[in-house]
Amino acid sequence: MNRVGTGYDLHRLVENRDLILGGEKIDYHLGLDGHSDADVLLHALIDAMLGAAALGDIGSHFPPGDSRYRGISSLKLLEETAVILARENWQLLNADSVIIAEKPLLAPYTGKMAANIAGALSVPLRRISVKATTTEGLGVCGREEGIAAQAVVLLEEKDARQKSLKLEAR
Repeated sequence: MNRVGTGYDLHRLVENRDLILGGEKIDYHLGLDGHSDADVLLHALIDAMLGAAALGDIGSHFPPGDSRYRGISSLKLLEETAVILARENWQLLNADSVIIAEKPLLAPYTGKMAANIAGALSVPLRRISVKATTTEGLGVCGREEGIAAQAVVLLEEKDARQKSLKLEAR
């Protein structure tokens, strides 16, 4: 059985914070405000993965008020999400994501972000897509007040694939 999930996140840009996207530190004078490292890309991806498996959302697994997650790298949260999914017999087939930001220019970083995600999930890089776009000056992101991200994932139930392979072998 395959399942699709979507995720979205948006955080305010603030001074005196590092800008972390896809587990990558971006050279920029502002960062994202949040309890963890506020990595909107990974937060959207985590929500998409948990949603596809019908396992709640990022806040139910990693509550924002929990001191264990204060300043934590969202790559660690993504790794833990992969463990949660594996326990429930789900595996990631692919993930497609987009970061929505007027500035900074993110194209030079998207390849490394995809590699960080693939590494954290222990999947081949070809299964991960990271893109970036602007809103042409419109809305919260266009006014450079924040950065958003969206993600879509396809999960496969591990047991279903094994059953299918056994049937094909007959």
